[in-house]
Amino acid sequence: MADNAPPKPKETVPAAPAEATAPNVEPAVESTSAQPEGKAPSKNELKRVAKQAEKDKKAAEKAAKQAELKAAQAAADVDFASQNYGALPLNQSQERTGRERIQIANLTDADIGKTVLFRARVQTSRPQSKMVFLHLRQRLDSIQALVLQQAELVSKQMVKWAGTIVDESIVLVEGVCQTPVEPIKSTTVSNIEILVRKIHVIATVDGRLPFSFDDASRPEEAYEKEDAQFNKVLLDTRLNNRVFDLRTPTNQAIFTIQAAVTRLFREYLESQGFTDIHSPKLQGAATESGASVFKVSYFKGEAFLAQSPQLAKQMAIAADFERVYEIGPVFRAENSFTHRHMTEFTGLDLEMVIEEHYHEVVDVLDSMLLNIFKGLQT
Repeated sequence: MADNAPPKPKETVPAAPAEATAPNVEPAVESTSAQPEGKAPSKNELKRVAKQAEKDKKAAEKAAKQAELKAAQAAADVDFASQNYGALPLNQSQERTGRERIQIANLTDADIGKTVLFRARVQTSRPQSKMVFLHLRQRLDSIQALVLQQAELVSKQMVKWAGTIVDESIVLVEGVCQTPVEPIKSTTVSNIEILVRKIHVIATVDGRLPFSFDDASRPEEAYEKEDAQFNKVLLDTRLNNRVFDLRTPTNQAIFTIQAAVTRLFREYLESQGFTDIHSPKLQGAATESGASVFKVSYFKGEAFLAQSPQLAKQMAIAADFERVYEIGPVFRAENSFTHRHMTEFTGLDLEMVIEEHYHEVVDVLDSMLLNIFKGLQT
């Protein structure tokens, strides 16, 4: 018979415990260079330690000095005057401060020490070490301005930028009036200069100027000298750049004198009872047979430019105006053999009633001319 008894379970043999491994630690070995106890360091050792200490001290001093220089450089690179210079945005009339702006011609010794604000053109600039000299101009008047590097007022970046302003640029300047070291001969205001605190460009010049302002302002006599080395500005060049040429003192003076003559002419005649009239300059027919006339197209017909206000003046006298005058353009189609044509000019005309003798008109003309000449002298 088969044995139906359950099989005996297999005996499990417990695994042998792993042997503990000691850490791999090398035994300490005593340094052979250590000084025996109670023995003083050698002279060489002392020299080596002193040398190393001196080297470390120099390295620390050098590092401190470099850090100081770096900090100073960083402080110098900070532009504390960045708001005091630069180009202004396009003026769109967004605000009106109402601050007074002075005219250069009105500055006197009483303004020394005062802060002023004005607009001018930069005629020339002369950069120097830590400063820039600016020649500023208002019409016929000019003054010297100084942009000088100063702590907390004018930075070196501001001075450098001021030296790059293009000639004939328009600038807005704020500064303090001060007495120059010696009178300035190159400007009309010789006893005052401006120590600039703020300067902004309102409008600059695009491209290169066709000629220099100084060359255009120089008198003809300067070119006739044997040792003259100037660049002469020819008439064609002036006319092709008329706006620039009109800025010169000569052309400014021409218009100033012209305005004075017409003003004195008007003031005197009005004091004598004359009335200012304005006659038409486009007429349907020629009004003077002795002068040629310009014919122009007038819509579907034709018209003529006025040769003279003579007819209109005579009509005014017949209309009981008694005394009239007119300042206006006159056109005459008369060719000329010279470069000075009389095709268009400004006429000063007057007409008056004669009471007894034509000497009455002569007396008025004589007194009127004397009044104009005296007025021009003052």
